[in-house]
Order: sequence, then C-alpha cells, then structure tokens
Amino acid sequence: MVVGASAAGLAAAETLRREGYDGTLTLVGDEPHPPYDRPPLSKQFLTGQWDTGQLALRTGADLDALGLDLRLGVAATGLDPATRSVRLSDGSTVSYDGLVIATGVRPRRLPGKDTQVLRSLDDALALRDRLGPGRRLVVVGAGFLGAEAAAAAVGLGADVTLLEPAPVPLAHVVGTEVGQVLSRAHLERGVELRTGVTVSEATGNEVLLADGEVVEGDAVLIAVGSRPNTEWLADSGLTVEDGVACDAYCEAAPGIYAAGDVAHWYNPLFATSMRIEHRTNAAEQGMAAARNLLAAPETRKPFAPVPYFWSDQYDMRIQAYGYLRGHDEVAVVQGDLAERHFVVAYRKDDRLTGVLGVGVTPKVLRSWRQALAAGTSWHEAVATETCTPPTAVSTATVPTR
Repeated sequence: MVVGASAAGLAAAETLRREGYDGTLTLVGDEPHPPYDRPPLSKQFLTGQWDTGQLALRTGADLDALGLDLRLGVAATGLDPATRSVRLSDGSTVSYDGLVIATGVRPRRLPGKDTQVLRSLDDALALRDRLGPGRRLVVVGAGFLGAEAAAAAVGLGADVTLLEPAPVPLAHVVGTEVGQVLSRAHLERGVELRTGVTVSEATGNEVLLADGEVVEGDAVLIAVGSRPNTEWLADSGLTVEDGVACDAYCEAAPGIYAAGDVAHWYNPLFATSMRIEHRTNAAEQGMAAARNLLAAPETRKPFAPVPYFWSDQYDMRIQAYGYLRGHDEVAVVQGDLAERHFVVAYRKDDRLTGVLGVGVTPKVLRSWRQALAAGTSWHEAVATETCTPPTAVSTATVPTR
C-alpha cells in the first residue's frame, strides 16, 4: 500500500510493479486529481504557458497498466501497525503487508481568513484567475516558492509587493550574498521588495503588519513554508520529527517506509538526517523506498543521494546540488555574482557540501556533483575545480531548518 499519490507515491507504486510485485496495490491520494507535477504550478502553469493536461505525471492508460486500487479524493486518517491497517476518511480501512508513506507537506498559514496558498492544482487555478495587467499581488514570504510566484505575476503584467521577515531573502539556504543577488532581480523588474517586516494577519486582499500598517492587493499569497502531513500518524507509534523519522534505508518501522517531502531520513553521504522538499528527491526516494520494502534485509541499499533542486525566476535558472543548509562558508568558484552568471560552492567543516549555479548549463555543475558524491574535502574540491583562488563571500554559519 502507498499513501500519497504525488511524485513520491507514484514512483513507489511504479517501482513495486517493476520489481515484480503483482499483488493488490492500493494507492491513496487526498486530492481528486490523478498524480500531477507540482513544480510547474508556480511557473509555467501560473503564467498560462501550460494547461492542466501538461501537468499529468502519467496518462490514464499508464495508470491503468499498473493495475492499482486507486483511491483519489480520500485522505488517510490513521495507521495501526499492529493490525497492519490504514483508516481512510471515507470510513473504510485498508490492510497492507507493506506500506510506503508519501503524504507530502501542506502550506503553513497565517492568522486570518480567505488566504491564498500555492500547493495544489486548485490553488494555482484560483491564483491564476486573480492575476493580470493592472492587478496587484502581495506575496508573504520570499523563499523559492514566493519568488517564483512573484516572477510569474510580473510576467503576467501584475504589480507585486513581496514581504519577507528576514533581512535578506533565502540567506538561510544560499547565503547572504547570493540572496542579495537574487533579490536584485526582483527590484530590477519593479517588484516592491520589503524585508525585515513581520506579518500579523492576512485576508484575501490585505495584509496587516506587526506595526499596524495595512498592505492591500487584489490577491494575497501566503508562501511562508510548509508542514509535513503527519497528523494522521499521531497514534501510530511512529517517530515524527519534522516528518516521518526514518533510517538510511527509508524505513520508519518494520514493513513501513517513507519517501518524499514527508520523510526525515538519515543520509549517510552527508552523515546527517534531512528532509528534502524537491521534486527530484521525491521520485528517487519513492523508488528507493519501494525497492527496500521488497528486498531481503541483507540486500537493502541506503538512500544516499546528492540532493538536487532548481528554480526559474525571470530569466534566471538556479540549480543546486548538495545540502546547503548550515554551511560555514560560501565561495565564488566561477563567474561573477554581479552579472548573475556564476557558480558558488558551500563548505561545512572541512568538506564540500553544496554547489549552486545561476545562468550556467548542467554540464558546468556535473563535476561538482561528482565531487559531492565522492565526499570530497573542501580544499581538494576547490583546488581541482578552479584555476584561480575562489573568492570567499561568506564565512558565517547560518542556521539550519
């Protein structure tokens, strides 16, 4: 059984079939829509470049070929490992021999009512209807999702106000100097970027700041992070720590594995536990969890990826490999920050832990990914990959998630 019918859950279901499992396979999803791709919601779909059909992860025929007991529009409400059963919101109970939890995350919300978030297809449709020339979008939160939505709204001719509590957007992930570079792209396109502001409350068309100021718009988007969907596991006995706690094999308990945004697993490559909310990781982890669920204990393989994510904002393609949070140093190893065509590397202790490129091709980052996969030391990686000494742009440790 797989609970969660997005990228991770679908990948797990497909892998179970591909690896030879031919028994009953139940796939549960709380949305009524067949599995679809989420990253384009804040980019191509929001701007109208894509229609709903282009979001589908698989065709109807592909899903039929998997022979699934597909239950859409039904949420899981409880798990009982003792009886190996999952309770669903329609009142039914489904028994399982093995379980993959892939219930993802949901947006954090702020006090107020009628607020708009952007996680689902329905969210994107509602927001898209409220954008266009002469409209104003107020975005609370200048992380990757908020920044992408702001860029999409600008492309549609809307005016945008972007509110961020931190002094520099995304500094906790990419570093202060890189965060400043990304911020300038918004300012150059007329976005009203306001940092260091605290939002007390939000409604459908206005935001109340902590100092009493009211910021109005035709639409307000709340993009202040997410929470793992784990409430349904409250009485299950599973350990829930910023997601479903798993070991290196993605196992949360005997016969129970987790994958995707909801999984908080130990990544032996970086010697730390992490939870990654990125599309590539979701699919890869779904496959890994399914393989380990079917495998004999002695043949299981740790899930030890080099995480990858990308973001499109205006004419910038941002790509990153590794685990950037908690870094001690950021160094420019190629290009120029001011020109928004560069590669920066991230150090934690004496090791290379991440690399981020803006305006470069995937080929440029390939050797850096290989260095990350090999656990290369910082000095070895920098000496190998750069012809001139790198320029350190940050040496202060930033807080982790």
